[in-house]
Amino acid sequence: MTTPTLDRSEYVEQAYLFQLLRERSAEEMPMQELLEQIRYELLSTTKLPLAIDYLLTELKHSGLMSPAMSKLSHYFTPFQAFLIHQAEQEAGRFTIQTALQVLEAEANYRLKNCTAPGLFFFQFEVLCRNRLHYDRGLTAISSDPIFTKDWAKWILQFRAQVGLVEIADLLFLASEEYSERLVAANQSLEGKGPFLFGRKEGRIAFGNRRKEPLFLFGALQRHLGYPVVPRPVRTSENQDAIPQLMRRMERLESRIKLMEEERRASLDITKFYKKEDSLPNLD
Repeated sequence: MTTPTLDRSEYVEQAYLFQLLRERSAEEMPMQELLEQIRYELLSTTKLPLAIDYLLTELKHSGLMSPAMSKLSHYFTPFQAFLIHQAEQEAGRFTIQTALQVLEAEANYRLKNCTAPGLFFFQFEVLCRNRLHYDRGLTAISSDPIFTKDWAKWILQFRAQVGLVEIADLLFLASEEYSERLVAANQSLEGKGPFLFGRKEGRIAFGNRRKEPLFLFGALQRHLGYPVVPRPVRTSENQDAIPQLMRRMERLESRIKLMEEERRASLDITKFYKKEDSLPNLD
């Protein structure tokens, strides 16, 4: 079932929902309690509170949100449900915090001058940067209501060629830059296309051939103002390294001092004895 394009107010409330979930989930509160609290903060004239009621029912039943989001295909896009599903996988590295960051940024982009090329690059970069499943991810992207039938068909073809043909080449061959070069060379356009991307996108793709795809995304964001995929702030696992190192140094200094005293035969071990007064009375 194709998801219809929602009213602007729905995306405003969605962005607000994902923002609150992201901020308050850091306090390690259960998702069910968070949704119950946030539901009353949302605009009641939108459909989001009703969607949250259904999410809560599924959470109480299975402990997951993605099955309910998939069933609410008239409200949530398949890509939104895909991201939550990936975050709910126990073995995956894609966390719910990262998923909420991405969903919030995507909803905010839809509030602005959202275009099909811009949304495609944003969603595809999410797959690349977070190492998500290309086949399932691109299938979900192709079902977004912003994409026409030509777009959906091309995305599915793109899905089949990822890994076999360089990404920049695939994008260049679907751009107006490529069609103009064919015309300038007096070559037929029959069997080519569709030319979904503009001339600038094509030139940037051509200039990033044989390079890391993330460089291509960065160039599109710098030159064309395409949305930036949020990157999670990684907390350092060694934030306690200095205090631990200081404690180890103190222990090493004590041991070295004892070894030096023992070598000089000046070690007095009686200072390590417990006094009788400090022993517990067992009588």
